[in-house]
Amino acid sequence: MIRTALVIGGGVAGPATAMALHKAGIDATVYEASTAPRGGAFLTLAPNGADALRVLDADGAALAKAFPSPAITLRSTTGKELGTVHTPGAESFTLRRADLDQALRAETTARDIPVLTGKRLVTFTETATGVRAEFADGTTAEADVLVGADGIHSEVRRVLDPAAPPLSYAGLVGNGGFAPPTGAVSAPPGHYEMIFGRRAFFGYVVAPGGEVWWFANVPYPREPARGELAAIDWRPRLIDLFEGDAGPAIEVISATPEFVPMDPIQSVSGLRSWHSRRVVLVGDAAHAPTPTSGQGASLSIEDGLVLAKCLRDHADPADAFARYESARRPRVERIIKAAARNNSSKAAGPVGRVIRDAVMPTVLKLASTSNAQRKVFDYHIDWAATA
Repeated sequence: MIRTALVIGGGVAGPATAMALHKAGIDATVYEASTAPRGGAFLTLAPNGADALRVLDADGAALAKAFPSPAITLRSTTGKELGTVHTPGAESFTLRRADLDQALRAETTARDIPVLTGKRLVTFTETATGVRAEFADGTTAEADVLVGADGIHSEVRRVLDPAAPPLSYAGLVGNGGFAPPTGAVSAPPGHYEMIFGRRAFFGYVVAPGGEVWWFANVPYPREPARGELAAIDWRPRLIDLFEGDAGPAIEVISATPEFVPMDPIQSVSGLRSWHSRRVVLVGDAAHAPTPTSGQGASLSIEDGLVLAKCLRDHADPADAFARYESARRPRVERIIKAAARNNSSKAAGPVGRVIRDAVMPTVLKLASTSNAQRKVFDYHIDWAATA
């Protein structure tokens, strides 16, 4: 029987998994490398993610600073509406990444689950009866199992499988920011507007109170080297890229006091396995979709619940991990592939733009009523059912 777990990572996946393990009767401790609060941009929590939080009884705390996001309108370079997609069934929510991280961590500690910061994993060693983790500060910890919830650049993944495939680069870099209210924006609060510009992609949503939350995706064919993007002054670069496009991109970017750092858009998929006998990966450490999916955080929370159920119902950790991976891999890989297809439309050339704008209205109409889309959003984890 599994009684204790080390959870590496204190973002979304780590605290969510720790709470799920606690719900399953397993004592978990979260180890987070950073000592400072996380910053970053904002994210969408899809209906399936909100539902997973409800199963954890954590939705109230986690969504306290979120606002509903019921629809997305996509537009061409000229501003022509290509279509509007409404979330079927329950609502999606938008919130700052930092607010979600802090809320989940606070809820975790409120349940008497320890969250230790300044604990950067160096390596781990598995034995017949458990696993021993070593941290950069010289301390160690032991438990029955170890869960790698440490994100797309997972150290747990690196130690678990040194031959794991590298991150997949989407050919895009992305950043964003938070701009004060501006007369250039007229969209209703919570309604996303996304514009396929000639040379870059721009999206924004108006938060309650009128602040404009925005992001930009810029084609960047060669994967950037470490530090390369930070050396670029992105304000004039973005203003130039969006010159001549319809929409408020230039006004919003000009009014933004500080940008979220520009980063390469990457994904994780195709790992040989998500686990060994005593160690398992969840969330972006196992399978990171690009932000286009709108599913990264939601899938991470789902993972924690499914893993906890499997460990609750199966005494052998390797058996529990195999059942968890079997249950989760097909779903997340479909979502990752769909996001990759969508990324390609953001970097279309002149001919590709004409084709995209011609077929997009039909594609969006079909997507809004497709069973595949409903399966993504309607996914529910029955905690009482046997894993």
